[in-house]
Order: sequence, then C-alpha cells, then structure tokens
Amino acid sequence: MPIDILSSLSGALVGAILGLVGGGGSVLAVPLLVYGVGVSSAHVAIGTSALAVAASAFANLLGHSRAGTVKWRCGLTFAAAGVIGAFAGSTVAKTIDGTRLLALFGALMVIVGIAMFMRRKAEGDPDVQLTRVSARQLLPWLITSGFGVGLLSGFFGIGGGFLIVPALMLATGMSLPFAIGTSLIAVTAFGAATATSYAISGLIDWRIAALFIAGGIVGGFGGGALGRLLAARKGALGTVLAAVIVVVGLYVVARSLGSPGA
Repeated sequence: MPIDILSSLSGALVGAILGLVGGGGSVLAVPLLVYGVGVSSAHVAIGTSALAVAASAFANLLGHSRAGTVKWRCGLTFAAAGVIGAFAGSTVAKTIDGTRLLALFGALMVIVGIAMFMRRKAEGDPDVQLTRVSARQLLPWLITSGFGVGLLSGFFGIGGGFLIVPALMLATGMSLPFAIGTSLIAVTAFGAATATSYAISGLIDWRIAALFIAGGIVGGFGGGALGRLLAARKGALGTVLAAVIVVVGLYVVARSLGSPGA
C-alpha cells in the first residue's frame, strides 16, 4: 500500500481514537509511523508525530475554548514551564540510539495503558482560578508539574495528555472536564516545542506529517460523532484502548530488544 495512504490512515486512526475516548490515541502515533507507515528512523517518527499531535491538539483546543472549558491562566503557566522541559527532553532524546529509544517508548506505553486501567473519575473544583490570592498555593505546583510532564513529552515526542490531565487536577484541584480542555494548551505547546527541536535537526518528514494531520482531522470528526452515539459505553471503550496500548507497547519493546542493534 502506498506510503501516502498509510500515513493518512494512521492519522485517521489516531484522530478517531482521540475523538472517541478523549485521550491516549496520540501515544500510538510513533509505533504507527514506524511499523505501519514504515518510517525507518525512530527520531524522524518522533519528530513527525510531535508535529501532528500539536496540530491536532490545537484544533481541539479551539472547540473546548468555545465551550468554555479552558482555564487559560492555569494552562498557560503549566505550558510555559513544560515547554522548557520539552526542549530539554527532546535534546536528550536525540542523543540516544533509536532502537533503545523505541524500547523505552514501548515501556512507557505499557505504563500508560496500566494507568488508564486504574484511572477513576474525580469531581474536582470547576471554579478554580489562578489569581493573586491563589498564586502562592497554585504556582509552585503548576510550574514543577508542568516542567516534569514537559520533560517526558519532549523526550518521547508525545502530546502527554494522559499525563497532563491528572497533573493539572493534582496541581489545582480543577474538575475533569476543565482539566481535559486546559490540557490541550500544554499538548499544543509541548508538541510544537518538541517538533521545533526536531525540525532544527532535520528530523521531520513534512509530507508524512501533513498527510497524518489531514487524516487525523477527518478521523477526529468521525470519532467524535461515534463517541456521542456511544457516550454510555465510553468506559468500556477506554478499557479496550488501554489494553491495545499495553499490547502494542509490549510489541514495541520486543521488536526493539530483538533487533540486531539492541
């Protein structure tokens, strides 16, 4: 199958998963690019994935902003600290052997899948705001957690929404719907920072990225529509996705450790 079609289909799959269950899909982007599309370099796959994830997150951020579920001050503070971490993480990742980097990425996928199994609903405070009064309490948590999550996001070239959402809830106490909307500020910023770092090093396939993004937009609309129809079953769908992520993660680790250069 031509590489252009594979790139578009891979993007559509990730977009559909994001639209259907609201997170976790972007972590599949790198293995899809490597094993599905056939991108030979792990570093190019990570750089290309970061660009695609940033574009997808920005498109979704606009919708959440219109819905009023974005805490801009909290999100921008978290993202500013995280961008520094993302640049640091991506700089370190480019010095690591591609095979070893893929093995680490697979291990992270297993951890992410297990965390998704264990995730529970949390109420939180929908009215939390970053103000002069609350800054003394909220700023240290937003800055430290933002940097840490950004570091992981940059290192692995992922949006990190599955880390950002709980980190925002822990740092501020905001409710889940606002954490999801606000997280897209950071996902966009982290992806853009990571993609910029990789682009400077010439490690992005721009054609594949464009096709992946286009496919993701179409898949996102389809997944969102299906998600509204299956709203009552999102818990079960999330469980299936978590299982898929664990299985794919184990496959990535096995393939990486079994390669001649491992």
